[in-house]
Amino acid sequence: MADNAVSRKQCANAIRALSMDAVQKARSGHPGAPMGMADIAEVLWNDFYQHNPSNPKWFNRDRFVLSNGHGSMLMYSLLHLSGYDLPIEELQQFRQLGSRTPGHPEYGYTPGVETTTGPLGQGLANGVGMAVAEKTLAAQFNREGHEVVNHFTYVFAGDGCLMEGISHEVCSLAGTLGLGKLIVFYDDNGISIDGEIDQWFSDDTSKRFDAYGWQVISVDGHDSAAIAAAIEQSKEETDRPSLICCKTIIGYGSPNKQGTAATHGAPLGDDEIAATREALDWPHAPFVIPQEIKQCWDATEKGFTAESAWKEKLVIYEEEYPELALELVRRLKGELPGYFSGKADEYIAQCQKAADDIPSRKASQNCIETFAALLPEMIGGSADLTGSNLTNWSGSSAITEKADGNYIYYGVREFGMTAMASGMALHGGFIPYTATFLIFMEYARNAVRMAALMKQQSIYVYTHDSIGQGEDGPTHQPIEQLSNLRTTPNMSVWRPCDNVESAVAWKMAIERQDGPTALVFSRQALKHQARSDQQLNDISRGAYILKDCEGEPTVIILATGSEVAICMDAVDTLQQQGVKARMVSLPSIDLFDAQDAEYREQVLPSSVRNRVAVEAAAADYWWKLVGLDGKIIGMTSFGESAPGPVLMEHFGFTAENIVDTAKSFN
Repeated sequence: MADNAVSRKQCANAIRALSMDAVQKARSGHPGAPMGMADIAEVLWNDFYQHNPSNPKWFNRDRFVLSNGHGSMLMYSLLHLSGYDLPIEELQQFRQLGSRTPGHPEYGYTPGVETTTGPLGQGLANGVGMAVAEKTLAAQFNREGHEVVNHFTYVFAGDGCLMEGISHEVCSLAGTLGLGKLIVFYDDNGISIDGEIDQWFSDDTSKRFDAYGWQVISVDGHDSAAIAAAIEQSKEETDRPSLICCKTIIGYGSPNKQGTAATHGAPLGDDEIAATREALDWPHAPFVIPQEIKQCWDATEKGFTAESAWKEKLVIYEEEYPELALELVRRLKGELPGYFSGKADEYIAQCQKAADDIPSRKASQNCIETFAALLPEMIGGSADLTGSNLTNWSGSSAITEKADGNYIYYGVREFGMTAMASGMALHGGFIPYTATFLIFMEYARNAVRMAALMKQQSIYVYTHDSIGQGEDGPTHQPIEQLSNLRTTPNMSVWRPCDNVESAVAWKMAIERQDGPTALVFSRQALKHQARSDQQLNDISRGAYILKDCEGEPTVIILATGSEVAICMDAVDTLQQQGVKARMVSLPSIDLFDAQDAEYREQVLPSSVRNRVAVEAAAADYWWKLVGLDGKIIGMTSFGESAPGPVLMEHFGFTAENIVDTAKSFN
């Protein structure tokens, strides 16, 4: 709290000054939201927010998410003023190449930024995921008198966040889940880019959130005492999340532009900034903060004390519950148990020996059954398709039934589910996996992209992977989705051909901690493939020779997933007819691309230009692997409604067509 010598308004005006000056220097940005929310931020950060600027990764810190990420200078001002390693020079380089102050907050760039926020509403969804993680982890590890997991999630959100449909998905679920430590501040300023929002956003937000089961409080967003009282009331409510509706003036302090869209997404201009300085009684030069205001904001000592007190609690917890403490520390570090890799390899070998012909979605469920029993940090869920995605296992328990559970019934909320999973990953202590049909990845697409952008571990289980699912028709038959996922930077994609490749895919996804993995599975049964030990080892390299010929091949057949078995039949026929044909399975093309040149050349020798790629998905992606001389049996249209085997034949996914295509090279 501001001391007697420095008023709260002066502390808040420091945010306003830094924000308008940085935007002006960059000649781009959004000064309105930081200036309008400065009073709210000052109360929260100085009086309530539990954090340690000297250790931004202290686990039991509160989480703060700026969902209206265009107001990024609010975030950077708060971090700089409270003592994070974000010097004034970085604020002066706002939006410039190589700075730690990018145009929207980016996870991993700036100490203290908890998640990447830009696409509106996703920060709010991440925050809901963080609150789920906190509540569930607390239930799993806290014991009477030992609350080692105990922190709040605070979210700033604007009109745009609440207009986006994802806000309905996650806020509805947050109310159902009773996330009492989630507190959202709604910046109710009535302005978006196009102007006054009453023409396109006339919802009664209070009633909307009341219907979700939230506690709703309305305050003047420039009344510090009212804001503080609202936060206190929110923290006392343990069974419901809280929405604090803060009526604010966008661009507060700008005499000629406040309250208008002119402050939303453009610099104020030199003349208006001068007028604002006078109106705010802020006589200081750009980027200059008086020492007494700096001291008022500095949270380093308070943060050190808070973390030290928590560490003392942890020591006492370790003495009374040593095994739990070791497990908690392991999970917070993101370390897998030392036995996991060996146990997973044993399971993969068992799958090879079992030789089961099963749908890969069932193979996936078998993997979850095995690996989740080894990894209590796995927390899963499906978007109302648990029985189809097969994401539950014998040890599944819904968090709505057991507070320390490990399964979330998300309802029909693909977008919200995926963004919440990123929030759980960002929070720490969990490996989240989520599931839906591959086609409905489209609903979640931007959240998938954000996970890849933030390099967050999240495992996406996508079933019903092709036209092979049949009768549901083209609305449910994915075509371009595999290409979409494969061309997303830092996304790893697996489309296994049988139970063994499915097990390897799951192991690799669990061990990969620098980004998300999409596991793409079939509804129909897939034929088990025989393999040597070397072939078994090579699956993890993304592509390998599944069946070879003597000497250099004259044609190479490439395939993934359900088409591998069909291609194996074709290769058998070709070899019987005297054609030197090689069969290559490519369950993960991105992993194959990452192999050394020698291995890639061994599998796909550049001298062999006669190549046929076969996949019941968009054809165009495969030109990178077959070259201009190659041929592709793939989809160039949407599917149809008919039994799966009928469709596969109709679109040319037969051994006979593959044989004819392979023999058609001149």
